[in-house]
Parts: sequence; structure tokens; C-alpha cells
Amino acid sequence: MNLRKGSKVAGDCDSFQMESKAPEQTHNMGQKNGEIMESEEVENGKPEPIVPVAMDGPITAPDGGWGWVVLVSTILVLALTLAFPSCIGIFYTDIQTEFQASNQETSWVPSIMTSVLHAGGPFCSVMVERFGCRTTVMVGGVLSGLGMAASSFTHTITELYVTAGVITGLGFCFSFQPAVTILGHYFVRRRAFANAMSSTGTALGLCTLPLLGNYLHTELGWRGSFLVLGAVLLNCCVCGAVMRPLWGHRHRGQPLMNHGPLQPEEEKPKGRMRALWAVLKAAFHHHMAFDLLCNNLRYRMYAVGMTWMMLGFMVPLIYLVPYATALLSILGIVNIVVRPPIGLLFSLPWFKGRHIYVFSAALLMNGLSNSICCIDASFPVLLVYVVTYGLSMSVVGSLMFTVLMDTLDMSRFPAALGLLAIMESVTLLIGPPLAGILVDRTGEYFYVFFACSATVASSAVFLMVSFYWLDRKVLKGQQVSPPKPASVNNVVPQCQYSSVPTKGDKDKASDSETGDVSCL
Repeated sequence: MNLRKGSKVAGDCDSFQMESKAPEQTHNMGQKNGEIMESEEVENGKPEPIVPVAMDGPITAPDGGWGWVVLVSTILVLALTLAFPSCIGIFYTDIQTEFQASNQETSWVPSIMTSVLHAGGPFCSVMVERFGCRTTVMVGGVLSGLGMAASSFTHTITELYVTAGVITGLGFCFSFQPAVTILGHYFVRRRAFANAMSSTGTALGLCTLPLLGNYLHTELGWRGSFLVLGAVLLNCCVCGAVMRPLWGHRHRGQPLMNHGPLQPEEEKPKGRMRALWAVLKAAFHHHMAFDLLCNNLRYRMYAVGMTWMMLGFMVPLIYLVPYATALLSILGIVNIVVRPPIGLLFSLPWFKGRHIYVFSAALLMNGLSNSICCIDASFPVLLVYVVTYGLSMSVVGSLMFTVLMDTLDMSRFPAALGLLAIMESVTLLIGPPLAGILVDRTGEYFYVFFACSATVASSAVFLMVSFYWLDRKVLKGQQVSPPKPASVNNVVPQCQYSSVPTKGDKDKASDSETGDVSCL
């Protein structure tokens, strides 16, 4: 197919470039089977064959340009979402006094918030496909801001579960997952670096939000602090506004029924229910990616390991506040300094295919570092713990999404991330309350950090061993693959040649347009 030079613009990811072309180079856009179809008028007046452009993945990632603006926005979104539950521990004492709650009851607030942040993945996937990443992030900013503002007016701990836990957590989900998704589309060659840089947003939040929370707590109390923090979370709307879609004409999703309007007088109720069930089943399959969990063994192993890891990975960030609030800021500074060079390092070609092993080693170090708190509770020991924990956390946060993107195609990333988030939400929900039970019954934080150490370290060993076994299995399969057919007794293997049609034979043999040779 010979397209004119201007038709190449149709594959460009920046939609504003399409509008700057000459009038004679404009494209006629249409849709067919969920794809963008385009055609161009040639000089003789006949349209050339339409070119389908897949909707599920990036056509040509810019790896720069406006992508840097999207990267900065993603950093700020992650700072306001993923790091936010850790600063809730600053208000633990006031919440316990206000509602006469125990450690276990109070720990449900960040637990529900973090769990809903991950469990809302399928709803977020539907929102992204229907309205796009930009709109979904802005809706998430509104929800999280309203949830925290409403939390300042609650009168019971149960109301706080709903406002700060469910509503704010769902807003975090709608802001966080689309930001990570659109960043993966904007960067392909520099994806490891972009993910590492975006993960500094969590470190930025850990560095600044505890200081802001302490200041607000001193000046305004916990209710006034929640009201101001709700206003701060509205900045997610600003970040989402600059996340420009990659495609000039984005498909907004298929309608529920794509077979024309149903005729009530002809359609039986049983048939309607069956059709609706088929549509819901297809949507559930599309947005939850259960086929990947069943058929993609690498994704399955990664999902199991990450789910078990989340049982103890986030707990130290919540229970580090009773030790020393300043340590969270030190942890954030370590992450901010370390993550950018780590991103550059892991972008090197040598690390391609080895990200999972670096990730597992860093996760093992992260888990073992929690046992440092079991030695002593003095500030020097805790400082060593925070530095060690921060270094390993930097690698884990930089490679977490990169490893997931390496296991599947980017077109399935939103659904795969949604299913993984659902699985992680279960352990994220029960992790902090279980730690609260340990604190209530023992009165010591020693057992919490020891349990987190065992949980995270065991998940790291599982990931390392399972992916090594999978790689060895693939390598062994390549070595045992049947060799090419060799000649026996100097007999050349029989080959079947497809005839090359001449000009006069084109009508008789129109299906034979190549001169390829295929060996039997």
C-alpha cells in the first residue's frame, strides 16, 4: 500500500499534529469493530485501502515531548494517593480519643482506604475505557477531596470508615491507576526510567505529607486537618487535566448492546436476560482479565507473590509513626534521591528480562530490613532501618509496574492491573487490623515488624524461585525443540513450490501472489 507522506501522521500519537496538516492531507475517520479506520483520497480520486489502527495500545509512543508533562502529573498524583494513608497515623491518638476506639478499630481507617484504592480497579477500568484517563483522574480527585472534607464532620468511627475509607479510597483508585496506565502508553523505550521517576511521587508524598499533617494537626486539630487535606487532594483534578489522550479520536467504548435496539414486542424476557447476561459476562471477562490469570503463568505467579507481599509491605509505614514521625520524612528523602538513578540504571539493555530478579532481591532486602526494628527502638537503630528500608523500597517501587508490563501486552495492562489490585486489596484490608490486634494484646510494636519481615521476605523468595523455574523451563523447551529436517542419504528434503502467476494467469490464480517456498 502506497500512502502519501501526509498519511503517516495518522499513526502519530499527538492529536494536535493531525490538525496542522494541509487540507488535502486530512483523513476520513471511521470506526469498525472497535478500531479506528482511516482512508485518504489519492490523486486519481480513488480511496486507498483503509488502515486499521488498534485502539488497545500505543501506536508510536513519543518517549518525550508532552510525555514529560504527563510524567510530572503522574508523580504528583502518586504523591497525593499512594502515600496518603501513611500520614493517617498522625491522627491516631485524636481519633481514638474522639471515638473511644482501640488500635484495631482505628487501624481500619487506613486499611479500608488502601484496600478500596486497589479493589476499585475494575470500576476504574470501565471508567478509563468509557471516558479516558484524563476524565477518570479528575473524577478521582473530586471524590477523594469530598471524602476527606466529609470526614471532618463525622460523629462515629463507622462514618469515618465510609467517608475517609470508602469514598476517599475510591477517589484514590480513580486517580492512581489511570495515571500509571497513560504513562505506560507515553513511554516504551524509556518505560523503566519513566516508572522509576513516577514512583518518586510516593517518596515525595512520604516526605511532605507527614510534615504537613503534623503542622495542620498542631494548628487545626484532626477535623480541621482533614478539611484542609481534602482541599489539597483536589489538585489531582489539575494533574488529570494535562493528561492529554494519545489518540485524536478516542473510541469511547462499545454500547451495552451493539446489535441495534431491541424490539419490546418481539424480544422475549428470557432472551433479553440471556443477552444481558452475555454482555455482562463479556464485560466482566474484559475488565477483570481472568483469562490472563488462567493462561499467563508469569502473571499468575506475579499476582500471587504480590498479593502475599501486600499483607506486610504497607504496615511498617503506618506503624512507624508511633516510633518517630520524622523518620517518614527521612524515608521519603532517601527515595527521592535514589529512585532517579535507579531508573536510569535499569533502563540499560542488560537488565531487559532481568527486572524480576532485581525486584525480588530488593523485596527480600526490604523484608529482612524490618527485623532491624526488633533490635532496639533507639533513634540511631531506627535511622539505620529507615535508610535500609528506603533503599530497598526505591528499587521495589521503581520496578513494580515495569515487571507487570513485562509479563503482558500493554493493551491488557488496565485489566491486569485491576485484577491484581482486587487480589491485593484483600491482604491490604486485613494487614493493618491484624497488626493492631498484636499491638493491643502485647503492647509492643516489636511483633508487628517481625511479622512484616517474615511475610515480605517469603513473598520475595517465592517470586525469585518461581520465575527462575519458568525461565529454566522455557530454556529447556528451546533446547529440546525438534531440529530442522536433515537430508538422509544425501536426499534433498521434498519441497512444495507455489506457482508464480503470470499476467495472463492472474484471473485464474488470484490467490497465488507470492513466490514463497514452503518445505514440508
